Amino acid sequence: MRIALPHELGREEVRRRMHEHAGEIGGFFPEGMAEVETSWPHEDRMDLQVSVFGHSVTGFVEIEDTQAIIEFELPMILSMAKPLIEKAVRKEGGRLLEKR
Repeated sequence: MRIALPHELGREEVRRRMHEHAGEIGGFFPEGMAEVETSWPHEDRMDLQVSVFGHSVTGFVEIEDTQAIIEFELPMILSMAKPLIEKAVRKEGGRLLEKR
């Protein structure tokens, strides 16, 4: 699954917001659905390790000049939840990247 979220913030501001709100990512999903761990292998990439209903999903957020790319591979058993996950990512990720 690959989701591109456009932004007009610049990389530095997106990085700041991602660092500040990384602990909230699990809350993008219905209560108790996901646990999320993050790490930063370099300044423009946040790696994600997500546990969803006992299944492990790895992915990343890549920060670019005009968009943030969220990419992860869903196991077959979670593919039925793809529309719900994409909706949550677009809604909450878009909110995080709004120009204020």
